[in-house]
Amino acid sequence: MTLISYFLTFTEGILTFISPCILPMLPIYFLYLAGQSEKDEKLSSSNKNRLLINSIGFVIGFTLVFTALGATVTSLGHFLVNHRILLERISGLAMIVFGLNFIGILKLNFLNMEKRIDFKFKRLRFLSSIVFGIVFSLGWTPCLGAFLGSALALASNSKTILQGMLLLLIYSIGLGIPFILTSIVFEKVKGAFKQIQKHSRAISIVSGVLLIVAGIMVFTGSLKYFSYFA
Repeated sequence: MTLISYFLTFTEGILTFISPCILPMLPIYFLYLAGQSEKDEKLSSSNKNRLLINSIGFVIGFTLVFTALGATVTSLGHFLVNHRILLERISGLAMIVFGLNFIGILKLNFLNMEKRIDFKFKRLRFLSSIVFGIVFSLGWTPCLGAFLGSALALASNSKTILQGMLLLLIYSIGLGIPFILTSIVFEKVKGAFKQIQKHSRAISIVSGVLLIVAGIMVFTGSLKYFSYFA
């Protein structure tokens, strides 16, 4: 596994955060984690602290799930070690399909189907925020399917389970860093969410192109050549 693979998954984590179908939901989740009503214009000091602490717990929650998934797909990949080239081809094609669907060239309903788990919390604390992050990751949106699927495809080709877990950990860090940073300055950037939404089509295209390029590199085995520069 080369540095470019880890860089790709880190970038995919960031793109997941700003993807068009995730971004509109973020203000709601931040208010939920802060224990704040949508009717209240400003966060109190206690709610700001609660938002930061609960956001950290939320990130820990989905990181646990994603890292475990990384270990699982890597283990499955080891069972197919004698068919490594075939596995790379399938993984690459899957990533390309994810990218084409994200751009809009392909319309695959099973990738665009949103499936959420309705899990109600009263007043979130740190530990319940970890559970919320776990539940959230299990019932996430179509954008997760594209980017997480790409990261898992790379993980399935990892040489060791530790590499696969590290790959998904880095994906989670890419998603978690902007999440926590936004929780710190949430009041100042609430308006920015609407501005970013105006460029949702451009974000989709850039995200899709990244997935396609990564898929081509996996399909052709080009990633290994970057090891000479790592």
